[in-house]
Amino acid sequence: MNRKMLYMIVSITLMISLSACGSVNNKPVSVWQTTGINNSVNSGTNEDNTTNTGSDVISDEDNSINKADNYNVENGTKEYRGFVLDNVLHSATEGDIHYNVYIPDDYDGSESYALFMTLPGYQGLYFQGVGENVRTEEFGFAARDYIPKMIIVAPQLNDCGDTSARQTIALTEYFLDAYNIDKSRVYAEGYSGGGETMSRVMGMQPELYTAYLQCSSQWDGAYDKVVNSRTPVYFVIGEKDEYYGSEPSRKAYNELHSLYRQQGLSNSDIDKLLVLDIKPTSYFTSKGITNQHGYGGSLFVRDESIMNWLFAKVR
Repeated sequence: MNRKMLYMIVSITLMISLSACGSVNNKPVSVWQTTGINNSVNSGTNEDNTTNTGSDVISDEDNSINKADNYNVENGTKEYRGFVLDNVLHSATEGDIHYNVYIPDDYDGSESYALFMTLPGYQGLYFQGVGENVRTEEFGFAARDYIPKMIIVAPQLNDCGDTSARQTIALTEYFLDAYNIDKSRVYAEGYSGGGETMSRVMGMQPELYTAYLQCSSQWDGAYDKVVNSRTPVYFVIGEKDEYYGSEPSRKAYNELHSLYRQQGLSNSDIDKLLVLDIKPTSYFTSKGITNQHGYGGSLFVRDESIMNWLFAKVR
């Protein structure tokens, strides 16, 4: 019996045993494991002493599965309007990172999808309850209408400081590595306290993101890296926001604008990268709203001019 025939008999026997139990040592069998078994047959030497390597080509889907295995992720078991709730990325450097995630049904890893990170206000932090961010804010749902082929991640962090900013970066990097993501379309949004956190992210690693929408918040991060990376930023807030007021957004806009001017950009060029949208009181009262901060997010997410600005950006 020649070597190739022996490989085939052993491999077929092993594959039959795997398909019968669906596991190896009580662990689920993944696509990459069975692919490896098939390659042990197909990469053998043919009778004419040539090597068949045709099946050694690894697809994007297989690559994603391989990379996902490098992370310690605990998958959630409950759902809310398409979001799987309370997944946990156990990071060796940043600790446990809780998040809710929407992955379109047609995502199979063979095609690159956009990525959207949406950070909630104080009411959506993890200690407020699992899924409170997606239960109280609509950004993760409205986004589907703009880019259907997009993975949407709604982290539930513990505060608005640097720890949460680093966890947001770690979670973003996990999805960029473990999923087939179009890196030219990675979007970020932060409402209220989530804007404070995401502004810190922008001060650390803005190059990860295509564009950032800050709603009813203030800028707590650094400015230089945002300017150097040319990451577009849109500030939107009510002129009489009860919590922050509009002045912090105006100050951040002016700081960024000044830095761009120092780099030699014209005002028209800066307008493509930076928007300050301070909504007058009439914007709210015309819709029967008197609380500009508390209802700002619910109005801005329904404003097509704002949302289109974000999701039309491509790096």
